[in-house]
Amino acid sequence: MAVISHVFTIRRVSQILGREEDLLREIASQLEPEDGMLWVYDVGDSQILAFTQQGIEMLRDIIEDQIQCAD
Repeated sequence: MAVISHVFTIRRVSQILGREEDLLREIASQLEPEDGMLWVYDVGDSQILAFTQQGIEMLRDIIEDQIQCAD
């Protein structure tokens, strides 16, 4: 397993994949940290959903599978 050196916020992943954040949040609820989904905590316990490169690929695969199943 590669060492994680950076993550992408859900907003950035939304731009990368061209998908709505709400859809990505729904899909992410099925993922585990080992799938590349992480929570980043800031002061005041604010939090943001983030993804590793592996997590982005996982989201992309799930979205493609959903599209194929819909056809």
